[in-house]
Amino acid sequence: MNKTQLQKSIKFSLSIAVITFVLAAIFSIVSSSVLSGVMSIVGLLIVLVIVLIGVFFDMLGIAATAADEVPFHAMAAEKVSGARQAIAIVRNADRFASFCNDVIGDISGIISGTASAIVILQISNNFGYSEGTTLHLSLSVFLTSLVAALTVGGKALGKYLAIHSSTRIIYTVGKIIAFLENKLKIKVLSK
Repeated sequence: MNKTQLQKSIKFSLSIAVITFVLAAIFSIVSSSVLSGVMSIVGLLIVLVIVLIGVFFDMLGIAATAADEVPFHAMAAEKVSGARQAIAIVRNADRFASFCNDVIGDISGIISGTASAIVILQISNNFGYSEGTTLHLSLSVFLTSLVAALTVGGKALGKYLAIHSSTRIIYTVGKIIAFLENKLKIKVLSK
């Protein structure tokens, strides 16, 4: 690796770290605020959504690294919407995967753990049990284990789908990005 590549890598790593810090703080505040004012069952559903977001973005990151850009060149030659964006994703798979897997995926894992703890406290308090009681401890072990199982099992399934359907997944993401960029004028990928 030459000095220029190293400098670019360090710059990207620092920018990802700052983005992660900001997003984690925002998601943590929002999820804590939302969870503190909802019923326990709604809190459980919110935790499930957070886990699914992490699984979904993990799958996108893996698909980007597994995809081949050749099929997208034929689509781009025919001016198929999303093909150009799919090529950009595959060419920048390392950065795309870092954002999807490390930023969104890891933040989701951390936030789902925090959100689970809030829901556990809510359920325990609703039943009149304080922290440290047998019910609280049992609920904590069960919910933490369930969140971990859903996360790991979901990511395993997502990896399988990402590896075996990478072209379709990245093309779909490319079409969504094309829509955002062309119709809504939201810049997603740098040119």
